[in-house]
Parts: sequence; C-alpha cells; structure tokens
Amino acid sequence: MEVVAVAEHEDAEEMDAVLAEVGARLRSIRKDRGSTLAGLSEATGISVSTLSRLESGHRKPSLELLLPIARAHQVPLDELVGAPEVGDPRVRSKPIIRHNRTHLSLGGQPGGLQAYKVIIEAPDPKHEHAEQRTHEGYEWLYIISGKLRLKLAHHDVVLGPGEAAEFDTRVPHWFDAVDGPVEMLSLFGPQGERMHVRAKPKRATEG
Repeated sequence: MEVVAVAEHEDAEEMDAVLAEVGARLRSIRKDRGSTLAGLSEATGISVSTLSRLESGHRKPSLELLLPIARAHQVPLDELVGAPEVGDPRVRSKPIIRHNRTHLSLGGQPGGLQAYKVIIEAPDPKHEHAEQRTHEGYEWLYIISGKLRLKLAHHDVVLGPGEAAEFDTRVPHWFDAVDGPVEMLSLFGPQGERMHVRAKPKRATEG
C-alpha cells in the first residue's frame, strides 16, 4: 500500500530527528548536574570514549546505554530522549494526497496495524484499466459513504455504505470509486495479522 510506505518513511525521519537531539540533551543534563565524563563513566560503567561519542552524536543511543545514564542522573528515561508529555490524545495527521485519493492517518504509532480514513474524490478513468497490484500485508476496508469497486483476483464486486471487505494483499487487487466520491476506513497490517468482522447470524426463515 503506497500510503503505508510514505507514512513509514515519515516515521523513520521523525525517529532520526529525535535520536539526533539525544546527544545534546545528554551533555546538557550532565553539565547541569556538575558531572564530568570521568565521573559519569565511573557511575555507569560506560567508557569515557563511548559517553563522549554519545554526546557528540557519533554513537547511536541504545537502551542499554541510556538506562544506566538515566539512573546515574536520577532522571526518567523520557527526559533523556525528549519523549513528549502525555497530553491531548487527539490525532493530528497531515493528509497524504496521491492522484484522486486523500489518506488521513488515524493513529500515531509506527509499525503493526495502521488505520486510515481514505477519500476517493471521483473515479479515475486511467485507473480503471490499471493492472491489479500485489504486496505484502493484509487489508480491511469499511465503506462510510459512496460506492467502491473492488477487483480481487477473479472477483469484481461493488461495496456500498456499511459494507466491509478483507483480503490478503498478496492476492492481485485494485479498487476505485464507482460514480462519485467514496469515504472509507482502511486497516492495514503486516502479513499474518488479520482483522475479523463479527456479525449476528440471520434468523432462520420460518416454514
């Protein structure tokens, strides 16, 4: 799924930016406490050269290095890595627009299941004759409004509001709006992770 690749790239860039700031934060906390590299080395068992490289950004921070430093400074691990404080739980995502489609991420955590609201503005005539695609993963679609045409291998179905579909994305697939705009929810997960929809069984018709 193209939007997943874009989102994962943005998550990786954000993570790199956070890690790049750890060194300066370690140096600032150490100096605020009047500690030297030699003193911190003695308290943590980490060599002076490793501590120096961490603070200069030439050594990537890891949990096994940050934990003893946090204990020595008596600060939460979150303070070393600059983790955001728990606050407003609302997800504020930047729309990802590709051709006639807008994707809005509904979650902020990378990896695992990813949730999106997808808006397809109108059918794309060029897209109708596009080849079905395959990729690793598992996808679940739920239609909020409009009609969605889904081609899955030899199946060709139209989904309306309230209908859902789930499929292994290694199976050739393609989907697009039918007549007008479509709004839908999309859950996408790694291979092996499946979403299950449970419905009440229909009552048997009395004879």
